[in-house]
Amino acid sequence: MQPHIQIYFESFGYNIADTILCEVCGAVSVDIHHIIPRSKFGKKRKNEQDKITNLIALCRNCHVEAHENKLKKEYLQSITEKR
Repeated sequence: MQPHIQIYFESFGYNIADTILCEVCGAVSVDIHHIIPRSKFGKKRKNEQDKITNLIALCRNCHVEAHENKLKKEYLQSITEKR
């Protein structure tokens, strides 16, 4: 399991058998998305990329929309702030 997925699971008490819902639309999530892309952190801030505030569960459709910038990072961050 990738480190960011493990961090997300542990933060919310999930295990691999759980169904996790998309935090945007409520459909079944298939991805744990980095709101700010990992590449934006660089080597000096690498430890910040997998913080729970930078991770959000998304369904395939919402994940595609996030990468197409149809779901803005500010919107996704507002969702994580309400957890």
